[in-house]
Amino acid sequence: MKFPLSSLFLIALFVDITFAASPRLGGERPQSRPLPVLTSSFPRLGVTASEKFEPSKKSWDFAAKQVKKMSADEKVGQLVHIGINARFANRDSAFFKDLRRQIVENKLGGIIFFGAPIYETTHIANRMQEAAKYPLLMSLDAETGIGMRFEDATNFPWAMAVTATGNPEYAYKMGVVTGREARAIGIQHVYAPVLDVNNNADNPVINVRSFGEDPEDVARFGVAFAEGIQSQKVIATAKHFPGHGDTAVDSHRGLPIIELPRARFDSLELVPFKRAVEAGIGSVMVAHIAIPQIDGEQVKPLKEYRGGDAEAGAEIVSQTAYIPATLSAKIQTDILRKEMGFKGLIVSDAMSMSGLTLYFTQEEAGVRAFLAGTDILEKPENVDAMIQGLKSAVASGRIPMSRLDESVTRQVAWKHAVGLFDNRMTPIDQIDRIVSSPDVTQLTDEIATRAMTLVRNDGSVPIDRNARIAVLGISNGFDGQSTMNSLVGSLRGGGLRFTPAYIQENSLQQQVDAARKAVSESDVVIVGLYGRVRSGAKNSVGIPDNGAAVLREALAANKKVIGISFGNPYVLGSFPEMKTYLVAYGDMPSLQRAAARSLLGTQDITGRLPISLPGLHPRGTGIQLMKK
Repeated sequence: MKFPLSSLFLIALFVDITFAASPRLGGERPQSRPLPVLTSSFPRLGVTASEKFEPSKKSWDFAAKQVKKMSADEKVGQLVHIGINARFANRDSAFFKDLRRQIVENKLGGIIFFGAPIYETTHIANRMQEAAKYPLLMSLDAETGIGMRFEDATNFPWAMAVTATGNPEYAYKMGVVTGREARAIGIQHVYAPVLDVNNNADNPVINVRSFGEDPEDVARFGVAFAEGIQSQKVIATAKHFPGHGDTAVDSHRGLPIIELPRARFDSLELVPFKRAVEAGIGSVMVAHIAIPQIDGEQVKPLKEYRGGDAEAGAEIVSQTAYIPATLSAKIQTDILRKEMGFKGLIVSDAMSMSGLTLYFTQEEAGVRAFLAGTDILEKPENVDAMIQGLKSAVASGRIPMSRLDESVTRQVAWKHAVGLFDNRMTPIDQIDRIVSSPDVTQLTDEIATRAMTLVRNDGSVPIDRNARIAVLGISNGFDGQSTMNSLVGSLRGGGLRFTPAYIQENSLQQQVDAARKAVSESDVVIVGLYGRVRSGAKNSVGIPDNGAAVLREALAANKKVIGISFGNPYVLGSFPEMKTYLVAYGDMPSLQRAAARSLLGTQDITGRLPISLPGLHPRGTGIQLMKK
């Protein structure tokens, strides 16, 4: 099935996005209509290539005229997009003044927002749009919808859970909601979908963020998600080119090296990206990964590591390596631009990640990434240093003015295409009409329900309500017992009696002892395995030793153990003796509620694994179990 990216027809039929051209603050209130009934499909209407969501000739002509008026410093500024966590800030506060200085003095091209409350984000976005001479392109990581970054918004299940449903329509609908809600809060550029093919069980940073290990599945579901986003005139982003799936190093903590030939990339990693480019995706994000059989330029760590995005205490992987894709013209210009014919925006992964900062200063990294083909330098570790490096390279002629004009024209054309030159402001009073509406919650729950994948069952599912039951949560995070609130609440709401316990890495010995006691006094142990993807963390996708020890004791004592993966599905490989195993793919409340219903026997279990569990179960495994 092929999904052309289109912003026509679908908008009018299904989602009113009148706020795309809504008035400035204080103007007439925009109206919105609900999404379609979730049980109905979104038909894809045949469109021609000219109808894809992309800058029109009018947009390109407008951009060319604008760029002719820009100074060299204004052009340089457009290349750099700062990263911030928005918060309330008085206009005279240091936070507000420094952010405004970056926008006004460094003339930046955009902002990427991270975790923050929604209203504060939109307000800060509006204030910075007021301050900017040229409209800012606002972006957001939204792989699971805008709820990935905003706790006050609905968070969809991870991509792998969507593929487990077997239905790409869910990916498309999720994309529609993501685009609609992003635009409602002032975001025009979404950094999703992830098109990495996760065929490495030891991958610590992609994992459930991927649609699976089969390149055709990843292409099918990923392009559907992108199509939904771009139907709302929001730019989707294929990431992390040319493929971050077969890595065992987190690029937030070091530079992964993939020793594979180009032919292997053509047959696997590049398949989803080629499909997305053909379908008209607006941007592609390039990864901090080294592929020496494509670009063998060697690089050495700097004598002084200046820091990066790694979590405090996490091991930094420092080694002699090869040029990262983010700085490689052979990967960006030769493969992506020339061979694949991509005409959209090339975006770097965060320029603050250790996979880059280990080897290059911010001044040099910005110049080399730009010369390699990047249009947007995202989230520098040091904005001023990167800007100065770019300015110096322009002044010396190292960066030709023609190359600078090319990228800036491209970015301005896309800004015009998303309507920023017509209206850069976002009405605050529309947000609570659009974001996290009841139909979005319904869609989220429907996806979660159909994603549940029962890999093994010794008869423990549905659960014996008359047994003595312990519910043990084991987490690689530090959120406390609230991590398992949705699971515990849903089980109790279903009438199940049990003793809860929880362990994380820094749990006190008395907490571990209490968990051990609860397990020892039970007949059945429900174990929530919260080994979640935590980028830059020292124990991403793993579970802590103290919790693993309690689980091993339960298995050795021949307890009936029901393992539920609320994160890394591959964790079964560490406990192969576990006889009942349910994969939920993430810890989102919708997934925890669906897992509880699965245990209680009040919903069908129909999901299938989008990945194989090495040496244990092949892709496609899934025991189909109907509710009582």
